[in-house]
Amino acid sequence: MQRTTFSLAVVLGAMNASAQSPRVTPSGDPSVKSDSIYALAVKPSDYTDQPFVYLLDDGIVKLEADGTGTRTYRQIVQILTPEAAERWGEQSFGYSTDREKLTLNWARVLRPDGSIVTAKPVHEQESLAPVAMEAPVYSDEKLHRISLGGVAPGTIVDYSYTVRTLKPIIPGDFLTSWSVTTGRFTRRSRMILDLPESMKPRIEERHLSFARKEATVGGRRIYTWARTDIPKLEVEPLAPDSSFGESIVIASPIKWNDIARWYAGLAKGRYSLTPQIEQALAKTVAGSKTLDDSIRAVHRWVAQDYRYVSLSLGLAGFQPHPPSEVFANSYGDCKDKATFFVALMNRMGVTAYPVLLNSSGGVIRTMPSGHQFDHMIAAVDRNGKRTYVDLTADIVPYGSLPPQEQGEFGLVVHPDGTSEEITFPSDPSDANKAEMHLVGSLTPDGLFAGKWTRRASGAQQYAMRGSMSKSTKPDSTERARETLALANAIFDGSAGDSLQLFDGRDLAAEPKISVLIRHGKAASDAGGTDILTIPLTNYAVPNVISALEARGARKYPISAEKVWGARTDIEEMKLTLPAGWKAKLPPSDTATSVFGTYVAEYSQVGQELRIARRLTGTDGVQPATKYDELLAWMKKMSADDAKYVILEHQPARVP
Repeated sequence: MQRTTFSLAVVLGAMNASAQSPRVTPSGDPSVKSDSIYALAVKPSDYTDQPFVYLLDDGIVKLEADGTGTRTYRQIVQILTPEAAERWGEQSFGYSTDREKLTLNWARVLRPDGSIVTAKPVHEQESLAPVAMEAPVYSDEKLHRISLGGVAPGTIVDYSYTVRTLKPIIPGDFLTSWSVTTGRFTRRSRMILDLPESMKPRIEERHLSFARKEATVGGRRIYTWARTDIPKLEVEPLAPDSSFGESIVIASPIKWNDIARWYAGLAKGRYSLTPQIEQALAKTVAGSKTLDDSIRAVHRWVAQDYRYVSLSLGLAGFQPHPPSEVFANSYGDCKDKATFFVALMNRMGVTAYPVLLNSSGGVIRTMPSGHQFDHMIAAVDRNGKRTYVDLTADIVPYGSLPPQEQGEFGLVVHPDGTSEEITFPSDPSDANKAEMHLVGSLTPDGLFAGKWTRRASGAQQYAMRGSMSKSTKPDSTERARETLALANAIFDGSAGDSLQLFDGRDLAAEPKISVLIRHGKAASDAGGTDILTIPLTNYAVPNVISALEARGARKYPISAEKVWGARTDIEEMKLTLPAGWKAKLPPSDTATSVFGTYVAEYSQVGQELRIARRLTGTDGVQPATKYDELLAWMKKMSADDAKYVILEHQPARVP
């Protein structure tokens, strides 16, 4: 008990008499007594559910008013399993060679008693960040890689590194964050922020169970967040990602308009078109009947005929290349393509602007920082309506946005440096639709003949468009193979023909696939009756319900997006039965909740049997008090678990 108290005082008190932040060098950290940390090693048999634990997770960030400064991170990790040894034996640290300098302070492997296994990495190497060939990004980002020797269950890995910011992207702009909750049991966590006293940072604390400490000395303000023995994070199913863990986000006091003004300055003079581009523009819109047709033609041209390649080297990582370079090279990154498109729109007399955003969403609106943006699209204003266009999304039709961008934050940048803070529009559930229709007839020997059709719209169209976007079309042999595979996926033993596909890169084409099916074994004789297989998706989820109920009372909110999301699935079969046949059908039903609506319909009118299932979800976040409603909805939906239908043979009436 005395040892634990002493460790807490030494490790988390962390401040020297002058209240300054510690200066960490390869010689060590004067505020942390390493032996005391190593003595916090756990008994492995008490943590059989974890591959490793953190003995110390430490960060020290010192910043200046102009955005320069240092970030020093240290982790001391106790290895418990061979899998953890694999993970922690290799480490890499990224930094920008144009703006930053990295120093590996130390990296060593020890025994719990503090004795050294290896005092330094057995191998170190500097390398460029990997480049994905399908979306090349060439940048000045480098990785400092290290290999540690002697890492094995029962050892401790202790490393520290410092990144010094020499040239901030935007003067005075910074953004940093800290997760107190690591996902593993953590003995000690500490975050220190050291700023000029006059600087008033934006600080957002999420779910903290403790208060930070502040001290001011020598014109500096020191913030300290420290906590001991943080349990392993228990994630509750279907909860929003933001519901979990204790964390801190810190940003500079700049405003969104400061960022817009900075970018407008970089883009100034980058919208000029050459005579060659104007000739190509005229050719592109030559067949258009209206200005709207011309806009769509230019959108397709820029989105599909110019490859995505990012040359983010130095200032080029933030400043767009002029249209002349994009045109000459037939490639560009997001900001290059957006700038090119805006320039073309302006030439056509259409008002358009660049828009900054994050490609995966999650921008914190209350924390203005250029570090939150990694993507650019365009906004088009016409006839009192605004349309957002992502020029890197080559199979997304004009007027639509990729699903991950919908509902997210964007910053529209005007030429004079003013800005608009906007929320991108979101498609409703019934616009993100996937439909399957099966229409045909059944012979007395149980064989199906008819047509299968699948179509999609909104967010659900992109999987189909992607699969149909190959420039080389299947030859007759491949087409026959695809036709047979598709027909057999509906009913065993089917023959198929008249396969109808679409060009996924034709943005005006409806995403639709159909095939004619013959001789498919849909029903099997059961001695006076037939058993018809229902070729529709079964939405019953008894295993999910059982797993949720086993967890007991709900603690966190519920993400409707994770339940089903803002999309609609429709599947329908219309089947003409032989004369005199009658189906024994389960009851039709509807299940409705704040998480969505499920409709199951079973009917027979004359000899036409119709079975349809429709599931429409929602988005947003519901409170934990809606947990019982979620379970009740899932149970009612799961009550429709019919996989087969009994077909009774009744003699046909004699006129």
